Amino acid sequence: MKVILTDEIRGLGTRGDVVTVKDGYARNYLIPKNLAREATSGNLKTVEQQKKKWATLAQQEKDAAQKAADSVKGMKVTISKRVGEHGQLFGSVTANEIADALEAKGIEIDKRRIELAHPIKNIGLHDVDVHLHRDVAAHIQVEVVPLGVERLEEAPAAAAAGEAASE
Repeated sequence: MKVILTDEIRGLGTRGDVVTVKDGYARNYLIPKNLAREATSGNLKTVEQQKKKWATLAQQEKDAAQKAADSVKGMKVTISKRVGEHGQLFGSVTANEIADALEAKGIEIDKRRIELAHPIKNIGLHDVDVHLHRDVAAHIQVEVVPLGVERLEEAPAAAAAGEAASE
């Protein structure tokens, strides 16, 4: 079935593209969620008229994403998690936790925009990409520290102080 996309869909196309998809995908997902329209001659003419509006809308979205990326770029967030003996986390740091840490700093980013290359399961400094728009991405650092420690540099000092106190 040929459909006209009314929104960007990763892996399929951008707004205004005419793509061929399976009938069930179009009828059960794309069309009911207003992500696409059936590619009829009337809808094609309507989409041609709307492409100009979509171009200005896309530019506004890109500008807003660029502004958000500039505010986030190079930021460092700290997340405290429970840790085992060898610096291994119980579980892993999720995109939701990173979004909550950014929100605590006053920056609101959707958790679906945070892309983890691999699960964060160790303490330390990790690089994370935030894709705010198709053409705009920012890079942040996530520092994972043991629960009860403010910064990673304090962890060895706190452990040494604990050993000295026990002797």
